[in-house]
Amino acid sequence: MSVFIAKRVLTLIATLIGASMVIFLVMEILPGDPALVILGVDASDEAVRALTKELGLDRPPVERYWSWITGLLQGELGNSYAYKVPIWELIEGAMLITLPLAVMSIALSIVLALVIGLYAAANHNKAGDVTLMGISQLGISIPNFWLAILLIILFAIELRWLPAGGFPGWDEGILVCLKALLLPSLALATVVGAILARITRSSVLEVFREDYVRTARAKGLSQRATLWRHVLRNALIPVLTVTGIQFSALLTGTVVVENVFHIPGLGSLVLKAINNRDTIVVENVILLLATMVITVNFIVDILYAVVDPRLKAHDI
Repeated sequence: MSVFIAKRVLTLIATLIGASMVIFLVMEILPGDPALVILGVDASDEAVRALTKELGLDRPPVERYWSWITGLLQGELGNSYAYKVPIWELIEGAMLITLPLAVMSIALSIVLALVIGLYAAANHNKAGDVTLMGISQLGISIPNFWLAILLIILFAIELRWLPAGGFPGWDEGILVCLKALLLPSLALATVVGAILARITRSSVLEVFREDYVRTARAKGLSQRATLWRHVLRNALIPVLTVTGIQFSALLTGTVVVENVFHIPGLGSLVLKAINNRDTIVVENVILLLATMVITVNFIVDILYAVVDPRLKAHDI
């Protein structure tokens, strides 16, 4: 097990380094001059050159990349070109919104997946199974931004149960803030939950066909007891893997959904930074999102080893 974890840690570090290089190179080749965007198209060449030097953009790319990475390792993210404030202040405020939104979304996705997937598998080829799989296929097909608009129309405008958008701030109380994040998290969770539900159903049905499960049923164990004692743990292995993969799609969806609901999270921050050509903010936010995805996949790998005893037995 220790060797397995060590390999995954090395993979995590190498992936983070590769991600930082790709992010930096992409921002380098994108058109647009941050100094010109900040000063405006009517700015003189001298003013643009002076601001470029002030921002450190006149230095060679390798030097700027190294400065960026060493700053990250020291906890120094630099200052925003557009807002002239420490980037960490911008990210910290946005993270306090996006992180709870992501946690709520993935939690709702898992709950939906387990409830729908297990019920559909236990009622294989019956009306409930066919109906739920049809609904899940519809959930996969609907873009989350369009679903977000439908949820606003239904729950905010027609029923007036939930707010249509915005974020009141954590000072207003946890319940008020969670209520404001419920519709966005549901819009994000529906697609991921539908995918995971289908994976859960297929995985449970596959495990149900194993010899040891048939033996348990032949000994008189009920279908419910067999499901919880023998099937569920082994069936969760592919579900965990897909959950880690889908987390990246969920984070990508927050960029769009946060703007639909006018939530000032990381998605809104990165779009504003792109419009302002605030490349240093974009680099840090994208790397943060990439780090979150890579870390979640690392955690999934560890959970995979915990669930699957074969990995611990071979210590790979």
